[in-house]
This record gives sequence, C-alpha cells and structure tokens, in this order.
Amino acid sequence: MKLDFMPFDLRLRHKWAVSSGPQSGADQNRAAVVLLRLADGPALGWGEAPATLRYGETAASITAFLARVQPGELSFANLPAGMDYLEKLAPGNYSAKCALNMALADGAARLAGQPLYDFLNLGFTEGKHLTSFSIGLDAPKKIREKVLEAASFPVLKLKVGAAGDRKNLAALREAAPLKTIRVDANEAWPDREEALRQIEWLARDPHMELIEQPMPAATPERDWAWLKQRSPLPVFGDESYHHAGDAARCSECFHGVNIKLIKAGGILQAAEALKAARRAGLKTMIGCMVQSSISTSAGAHLAELADCLDLDGNLLVRNDPFAGLAVKNGILSFAAAEEPFGLRVRPRKSDPFT
Repeated sequence: MKLDFMPFDLRLRHKWAVSSGPQSGADQNRAAVVLLRLADGPALGWGEAPATLRYGETAASITAFLARVQPGELSFANLPAGMDYLEKLAPGNYSAKCALNMALADGAARLAGQPLYDFLNLGFTEGKHLTSFSIGLDAPKKIREKVLEAASFPVLKLKVGAAGDRKNLAALREAAPLKTIRVDANEAWPDREEALRQIEWLARDPHMELIEQPMPAATPERDWAWLKQRSPLPVFGDESYHHAGDAARCSECFHGVNIKLIKAGGILQAAEALKAARRAGLKTMIGCMVQSSISTSAGAHLAELADCLDLDGNLLVRNDPFAGLAVKNGILSFAAAEEPFGLRVRPRKSDPFT
C-alpha cells in the first residue's frame, strides 16, 4: 500500500463566514483541505481532510498525522483493522482519520465492483435526495445576490448569529419569499433565554423548518432540554453530536442531529452515528464543511440514512479538483458520474499525484 497526500486550497465563489469564524484560517475566500490517495497496485482510493479550526485541525496538523502513518498497516480488505491502527497511532485527528477511512472504503468498494452505497447495503434512490444550499453571513445586499444565484434550490440554509440577522433574513425573503429555510447559528447564542428569544423571532416566518446548534456545545444538558421543550422550531445539534455514543445524551437535548463525516472520523463511523441517532428517536441530517466533491460524494453514499441533507460544500468552491456527485434543482444524483464504483469520483483533469 502506498499513501500520497498534499495540501490544497479551495477557492470560494463567495467569502464564507459563520458566527464561529472561518473554517480554516483568516482568509474567508479560501478553505484548506488535504487530498490523499491510497494505492495498492492498480487498486486505489481517494480521501479528503478539510482543515477545521473549530476542532483544532489545520492543514499542518493533518499532514503531520498522515506523515506518521505506515501504509503497510492499512488494507482495502480489512477496514476495521486499519481504523484500529489509526486510533492507536494518536487520539483525535478525526479529519485525517476520516480521509483515510474514506480512501479505504473507496478502494474496498472499487475492488468489489460496487458503488460504496451498495457495498454498505444502503442503496441510493435517484430523484429522492434533496439538499439545502447554504448562505453564509454577509451584508444584506450580498445575501440577496447569493439567494438569487441559488434560485434552483428549493431549500436554503441561512447562517445566523450576527448583529445583522434580521436584515439578512429580510434580504433573503425579498429574493425568495416562499422558499423553505433552515437556520444555523453555529453556537452563537450564549444562554437559553437568548436562544429562545431568537428562535421565537425566526419562527414567525411560516416557512422556517428548523434551527441548528443555537447554543455552544458546552451548554449544560439541562439548558438544552429546557430549550427543546419550549422551542417553536425543531432544534438540531451539530457541534454537540459527533459519534454514536452521543446519541442517548442528545436525545434529551435535541429533536435531531447533524452528522458530518469528519466529526465522526470516517464514513463507517458516520453511518453508525446516523443509525444510533435514529434508534434514539432523533431526526438525522448529513452535513458537510467547505470541501471538494470527494467528501461531498462520500456523504451522499449515506443519504438513505438521513431525513434531510446539507451536502453542498463542493458547490461553494470554484476550483473543485474532482467530479462525482451532481445536483440539479437541489436533487443529488450519481446517474451521470463517470466512475461507476467506490465513491464514484475521479479527478477532473489528471491525477494530482502524477
């Protein structure tokens, strides 16, 4: 087995800002990721590790972890053994571990001659899976421009948690009066009373669907339970939910949870987190970071386990180096993907490692 990896800067279509700050650095026009490839003879698998300051992972820390990996400890034939090895190598580093798990799953499914969703016995129903499109914090004029650009998407996800929230929502509604909206506060409101006030204001909009992570993840469970009981909108946890082991706690605090592959540490771990959430009575969403088609396609292979999707990370960038999952009118599709197996992704031009 051979492992290759390299940092890559995704250039954004618009600056990206949320209440918790930029994804991977001070530049709101770029997002840092690390691309990787595992190859065992002719068999290969692709992976991607977004840098996420919220979880203390930078391109430098990701590459430092990957440099410690002994590729001979990894195998497309035994994914659990490879993940056990990575866990013993160092704690944390979930984005890097996710990229390796992604590549291992990609290679295993390719060798089996199956798309990953079939390899995982999940399937993928064409024409069913609808994603929201995310609108980051910005000036009202830019919010309106972004919403108009996203005219083909029936569901929008508006980032909130800034002084201009009310003007931004008004700008969105000026451009899209009747669209369904999800809002994501990214831990913006410091206490339950403030969170409830804000949610009650948002709920005046008849097409508001849910509120995501209104308070910090460290908020006491009793305050989350208090808010869940009183909120006029369903409350979804994001930063509060990482792994399957969080399901029981989160079932007391939230109506639903947002599962992201990099928080869980891989595709297989994210699938377990989705299943555990459902067993606990939680609604499920699959979300993403700003990322390429590698990670976005990987998330879509789990779509049958989700009640709603926010898989638009690759749509926010101008220089996506890979092609795979497509979207039309908000509906995700693999029908036109040129690669039939694994993650169903391939480089847009030449292999970046050759």
